[in-house]
Amino acid sequence: MDHLSTYARRPIVFLFRYVRRRPKAHAAIFLAVLAAVGCSVSTQYAVKSLVDALGRGPAHAGIWLAFAFLVTLVAADNLLWRLAGWISSHAFVGVTGDLRGEIFRYLTGHAPSYFAERLGGTLTGRITAASNAAFAIGNLFIWNVLPPCAATLFAVAYLATVSLPMTAALTAIAAGMIYLLFRLAAAGAPLHHGFADKAARVEGELADVIGNMPLVRTFGAAGREHVRFEKTLGHEMTARRKSLLYLEKVRLLHAVITASLAIAVLAWAIMLWQRGEVSGGDVVLVCTLGFTILHATRDLAVALVDVTQHMARLAEAIATLLQPHVLRDPVGAAPLQSRHHDVAFEKVSFAYPGHRPVLHDFSLHFESGQRTGLVGPSGSGKSTILKLVQRLADVDAGCIRIDGQDIARITQDSVQRAIAYVPQDISLLHRSILDNIRYGKPDAGDAEVKRVAEMACCRDFIEALPSGFATVVGDRGARLSGGQRQRIAIARALLKDSPILLLDEATSSLDTASEEAIRQALERLMRGRTVIAIAHRISTLRSFDRIVLLQEGRVMQDGAPGDLVRRGGPYRTLVDQEMARLSRQAA
Repeated sequence: MDHLSTYARRPIVFLFRYVRRRPKAHAAIFLAVLAAVGCSVSTQYAVKSLVDALGRGPAHAGIWLAFAFLVTLVAADNLLWRLAGWISSHAFVGVTGDLRGEIFRYLTGHAPSYFAERLGGTLTGRITAASNAAFAIGNLFIWNVLPPCAATLFAVAYLATVSLPMTAALTAIAAGMIYLLFRLAAAGAPLHHGFADKAARVEGELADVIGNMPLVRTFGAAGREHVRFEKTLGHEMTARRKSLLYLEKVRLLHAVITASLAIAVLAWAIMLWQRGEVSGGDVVLVCTLGFTILHATRDLAVALVDVTQHMARLAEAIATLLQPHVLRDPVGAAPLQSRHHDVAFEKVSFAYPGHRPVLHDFSLHFESGQRTGLVGPSGSGKSTILKLVQRLADVDAGCIRIDGQDIARITQDSVQRAIAYVPQDISLLHRSILDNIRYGKPDAGDAEVKRVAEMACCRDFIEALPSGFATVVGDRGARLSGGQRQRIAIARALLKDSPILLLDEATSSLDTASEEAIRQALERLMRGRTVIAIAHRISTLRSFDRIVLLQEGRVMQDGAPGDLVRRGGPYRTLVDQEMARLSRQAA
C-alpha cells in the first residue's frame, strides 16, 4: 500500500486509479451518455426536418417519416439516460467503496506519531470528504460536464449543415471561451483549497470538543468553546464566501459572452434566410441550437465550478491522508522466527522529533523468560523502551533484536504478534466487552474469553452488567471505570498469550484486593515468558527477577531486587520512600 503516497499531490490520477478498475462499466456509461446527448440534440434537427416537410404542404410524403424520426430520437434519448443511470448506480458506489477501503488500510499503516500530531475527528472527516468528493466529481462529470461538452460539439456539427462560415466563427469563439473558463477556474484554485482546509479545521474542532466534553463541563468552559468555535466557523464561512463569489464572477462573464453569441448567431441566420440562402426550418434549427449551446455552456460553467471545489476538497484530503509512511517493512522482509524470546538493545540512540535524545548509545539485554522491572523518574526512557520494542518508532542509530533478529528488517505484524501489551492509558473500541477482549485473539471462542476474564478478575462485574459480555463500552470505554478498563485490557493480553509481555503500570487503576488477584493471574501468565514491566510502585515488582533503574536514558543500577536493596543506592532510596509512604497510610 506504500505506493499510494505517490498520489498525494495528484488527485485526478488518484481518482482515475479507481475508475479504471471498472473499465467496461465506465465505458458503457460514457457511451450511453454520449448517445443520449446525440439523440437529444438530433431532435432539434428532426424538428427542423418536420418543419420543412410541413412547409411543403399537407400531402407531402415525408411528414410522417420526419415525425417517426423525431419520436424515435425522443424515446432513445430517455432510454439511454436511464441505462447510464442504472450502470452508474453500481459503478460509482463501487469506486467510493474501493477508495474508502484503501485509504483506511493505508491510514492504519501510519506510525503512532502521525496520529498523535492530528485530531482523530479531522482524519475521519477527511476520509469521508475524499469519498464524497470522488462521488460528486464522478456524478458531475457524467451528468453535468460531459453532456454540455457533447451537446456543444453536436450542435456545432449540425450548424455546419446550415452555414460553414457561421460554424467556423462559432467554433473559434467557443474554443476561446472554454480556454478562458479553464484558466479562470485554475486561478481560483487557491481560494477553493483555502476553503477546504478551513472546513477540515472546523471538523477537527468539533471532534476535539465533543470528544472532551466531560473536561469542558468540569471547567465550565462551554461558553469559551462557543466563542472559539464561532471564530473558527467564521474563518471557514469567510473562505467559502470568497470561493463562491469568485465563481459567480466567472459565471457572470460566461453568461454575458454566451448570450451575446446566441443573439449574434440567430441574427446571422435570419439574414441568411432573408437572402434566400437557408430555409425557415434552418432558422428554427439555428435558433434551437443557439439556445442549446447557450444552456450547455452555462451548465458547463456551473459544473466546472462545482468540480473545482470538490477537486480541491479531494486534493486537501489525500494530501493529509496519503503522506508517506514513516515505518515501513523493508523489501523482502521475513516474519519473526521466534524461538527463545530474548530482547536486546544494541547501542541504540533515539530522539523524538524536535526534542533532545531520550536514549544515546543505549545497550540492554532482556533474557528469555526473565521478568525485568523498569523503574526511574519520568523522562528516564522507560516508556520509550516499550515503544521501541514494539517498533512503534524506528531508532536513529543502533538496533533492537528479538531472538537475534533486527526488528527493523522483519515484518511489523510478526513483531507485534509476538508481544502482548497492557498500557497505563487503556484503549477500548466502541464495541462489546466480548469483542474488546477477543481483540487479542479473534478466533477465540466465548468460553475461552470468559475464562481469561475470570483470570483477570473481571468476569463478575461484567456478568453483573445488564447486557453482560454484550455490553457496549462506549467511546474508548467511557461507560466503564478506570479499574474495569484495566482489567479488561489484562484479560485481552492474557488471551493473546504472546511470548513477550510488556506491562506499563498494569495494576495502577486497581484497588488493593483486585491488585492482589491480578498479581496472581499475572504470575501465571508471566511464567516462562519474557516480561518487561514499568512500575512506579516498587511493591508491584517484588516477584521480579531483575530491576533496571534508569535515569536520563542511562542504566544507573541493574540486578536482582534483593541485591540492589542490600547494595544501597538510588533503588534502595526508592524502596525506603515507598515503605515510609505505606507506613504513613497505615497510620
